[in-house]
Amino acid sequence: MYRILSRHGQNVIRRQSAPRVYAKPELLATRPNELWSWDITKLKGPAKWTYYYLYKVLDVYSRYVVGWMIAYRESAALAKDLIAEVCLKQEIMPGSLTVHADNGSSMKSGTLAQLLTDLGISKTHSRPHVSNDNPFSESAFKTLKYHPGYPERFGSIEDARLFCREFFSWYNTEHRHSGIAMVTPENVHYNNHQDVLTARSLTLAQAYQDHPKRFVKGVPTVQQVPTEVWINKPTTIEQKVHAVS
Repeated sequence: MYRILSRHGQNVIRRQSAPRVYAKPELLATRPNELWSWDITKLKGPAKWTYYYLYKVLDVYSRYVVGWMIAYRESAALAKDLIAEVCLKQEIMPGSLTVHADNGSSMKSGTLAQLLTDLGISKTHSRPHVSNDNPFSESAFKTLKYHPGYPERFGSIEDARLFCREFFSWYNTEHRHSGIAMVTPENVHYNNHQDVLTARSLTLAQAYQDHPKRFVKGVPTVQQVPTEVWINKPTTIEQKVHAVS
């Protein structure tokens, strides 16, 4: 067959195009309302193959859920309305915010892209099939679905909205988050966490003064809120050398 093809000048190289290489997003947040992560997840409805769609916008630095909604479908128009409303509520100024999302159709829609452009907001996307590029939204959804009160199915969309209203109120105002020194997202987002940490430090100092033998490592120190939060923190040359040594 190859000889026949060569005789007729049809034995040419047929190769597939090289796979597209996607850049890894490397995003830094050093304050609230500098980097948001948003995503959509399904909530099971009352019957098999029925779902409600939970949209959630989360501040990466503080872990504060700045906005959410539940709808019957996944829609770019609904996502646009939610993000526009949240930006207005949080008083976002042009050029101050980056919004990160996955590669779903709603996330990459022209409707949403135009809104972000009009508001002066930068946008980035995860690489295809790489869940680690949007870890903060994934973690918040896991906290939601592993919550003790989370049901197997929701009886109606009103039930789902009621549950999420109570959950996100708890998550923002009561949940002590391990990634932000065991204070609440609301404490960090509205910059009153230092009062909490100061009170915690005084309590530990008093405990050490009363019972020093209980603290074998000396005066206990209070964990501080990180000054920077990364999505895919880049590895510097110094870090690589240190890791090898």
